[in-house]
Amino acid sequence: MEHQERTQQQDIAEPLIQQDEKRNITSEEGDGFRPRNTSQRGSLGVVWLSTAIAVWGSFLFGCCTHYSSPTQTAIRKDLNLSLSEYSVFASIASIGAMIGAITSGHISDYIGRKRTMRLAAVFCIIGWLAICFTQGVWLLDIGRICTGYGIGIFSYVKVPVFIAEIAPKDLRGGFTSLNEFMIQVGGSITYLLGPVLTWRMLALVGLIPSLMMLLGMFLVPESPRWLVMVGKQREFEATLQRLRGKDADISFEASEIQEYTKKLQQMPKTRILDLFQKRYLHSVIIGVGLMLFKQFGGLNAFTSYASSILELAGFSSGNFGTVVIGLCQTPVTITAVVLMDRCGRRPLLLVSLVGACLGTFLIGVAFCLKDHELVLNLIPKMVLAGILIYLWSFASGIGSASWVIMSEIFPLNIKGAAGSLAICANWFSSWSVAYAFNYLMNWNSWGTFFLFSAVSAAATLFVAKLVPETRRRTLEEIQAHMLSSDSRSNS
Repeated sequence: MEHQERTQQQDIAEPLIQQDEKRNITSEEGDGFRPRNTSQRGSLGVVWLSTAIAVWGSFLFGCCTHYSSPTQTAIRKDLNLSLSEYSVFASIASIGAMIGAITSGHISDYIGRKRTMRLAAVFCIIGWLAICFTQGVWLLDIGRICTGYGIGIFSYVKVPVFIAEIAPKDLRGGFTSLNEFMIQVGGSITYLLGPVLTWRMLALVGLIPSLMMLLGMFLVPESPRWLVMVGKQREFEATLQRLRGKDADISFEASEIQEYTKKLQQMPKTRILDLFQKRYLHSVIIGVGLMLFKQFGGLNAFTSYASSILELAGFSSGNFGTVVIGLCQTPVTITAVVLMDRCGRRPLLLVSLVGACLGTFLIGVAFCLKDHELVLNLIPKMVLAGILIYLWSFASGIGSASWVIMSEIFPLNIKGAAGSLAICANWFSSWSVAYAFNYLMNWNSWGTFFLFSAVSAAATLFVAKLVPETRRRTLEEIQAHMLSSDSRSNS
């Protein structure tokens, strides 16, 4: 049985790797490299429209994850919450998102990407309304869990899968990195409106992207790769033609998708435990590892508690710092969108992780100096600078590139299960950081940020050793390469 499955993997991998090698030779002959797939010469209007609607979910993601930062003082005062109760509220969205991640893969494989996104939007609408009209902690937490469940589904199905499956390969990284861009836009808007609006009104702002997603999904096509997977051949061809333009030649791309999908479906159905078999282990380690390193590097500490960190550093109010953060985040993310398909995934990951390491290290130094009552007038500036360096670094690389790579490396037959596992790891680590951060700060403020810095340093080594470059490869070529490398390592 094992020999038969390995033979199937080689049957899948070899033709696509040969195609990849031919294209690599072509690309080396000059800078005017163009793929053989002429389907990409058509209009991309439908891809742009589909992406523009889908990334409202990213905006919603940013609103939800950043909501607890500018509202902490007001919510605790109005609802008389203790520090531990607010820590539960800030972190419990990650629990909902974890549940969403566990179920998202199977739901999207069964009912499709579009219907799954509409379902997620409904949960977010319910959640924001519950937060807005709550009079006590229970409804507040229930609303937070509902919005978390919605963004847990969005975090994998919406952009890392849906957009990756509809975009041409030479533009896939840029399109997919719009996910992180809109997350930062949503977070920035939340930071900017937080000092102006009440926390109840700020919750209503989250309804706007939720409704945009719910209604907008009626205008976009289904993922062509999902249509092939469920055997809807005529819809697949019509959808791919619509995505590439009516005058585009889709024959090569359609044939490649169909051949790869057919051979993958001949392999046994994958369960969570099957992901730890040797032939998938490399992909799973990369996907899960990037999510864990990203979160344990301190991300949710900044998105959930930036205001309180700045107040602890010496600012009279966290509002000024969060406004500065809100204004500075989005422009940096544009850089990642532009560079993703020009510089590649690995360089952006490595540079951003080094920056994240330096940013958290600077904050640790600042709080260490504060504890020893040295250069106290510089402490607030050092902490704000460290936060900005971290967030700029995160937005320019690891934030978007981790989602892009995760959407690319999993073979289609394990994409649902593997994606759910990776996102579950992401949200579990996100919850751990959000819930434990206040307690860690009470233990040792500078030690907390040195710990975050050490995680980013370890992540740099992880990327340098294990993560492949995926730029300018089709999803089928990337996945065939991963299966082939695992087969060679096992032989």
